[in-house]
Amino acid sequence: MSYAHRLIGGQPVSLSDYDPQGDGGLKKDAAAPIFERHIAELQELQELLYASNHLSVLIVLQGRDTSGKDGTIRHIFGPLNSQSCRVASFKVPSHKELAHDFLWRVHAETPARGQITVFNRSHYEDVLVVRVHGLAPEPVWRARYRHINEFERLLAESRTLVLKFYLHISRDEQMERLLKREQDPTKYWKLSAGDWKEREHWDAYTAAYEEALTQCSTDYAPWHVVPANKKWFRNLAIAETIVEALRPYKAQWMSELEETGARALQEIKEFRDKKA
Repeated sequence: MSYAHRLIGGQPVSLSDYDPQGDGGLKKDAAAPIFERHIAELQELQELLYASNHLSVLIVLQGRDTSGKDGTIRHIFGPLNSQSCRVASFKVPSHKELAHDFLWRVHAETPARGQITVFNRSHYEDVLVVRVHGLAPEPVWRARYRHINEFERLLAESRTLVLKFYLHISRDEQMERLLKREQDPTKYWKLSAGDWKEREHWDAYTAAYEEALTQCSTDYAPWHVVPANKKWFRNLAIAETIVEALRPYKAQWMSELEETGARALQEIKEFRDKKA
């Protein structure tokens, strides 16, 4: 069973069709060992991905403030080998970045072969924040759906596995999390009046996300809607989706590594024979 909802490209998306409180019928205690097994398998798959040097993986995390992007990174990608896993975060563009096309700074952060890169926010901000706050004329940001699809097709055809996750929380859950931050000194660094200001645009962001999900979910770069009110279920759903996407490559990677190992062993044998 897939706990994240994979979207079918071209079909209109309504976020009201997905329950942010969803938990797949699981309880937290029952989900914990399943999650741990997924993380263990992901660690194994990451090592094979790195060793085979055949494929790269791009994970895109999008969601409203407090939806759990940082928590997802900490729980799922924190246990991975940092030698071949990194996070790229996208803030307000610099003057230099604004002097280029909107994908210029994004393309530079995409993963090399054998690597996993996690985008904490992404190129989708240019059809979300830009749209909601009118930072560019509609013809400009609307053309970006096509640019994004073509960019992601380029990545896919260059052997990058693209997996995109929308972390879906309710408005009430967001308020509760924002208020909790104000009670926890360790979270004070996250406090921002801007988060409360953005809540006033909730409906506008809903419309922006729905259109982005509709226009830009493709076979080669699918979007997944992840119920995110329950943090433990959010983590489980994303980990499961990534593992299931990588698992089919395992046999090929193992075969390639066995061939590599056989050649290396033959070279070692020949070296030893000469020394004998």
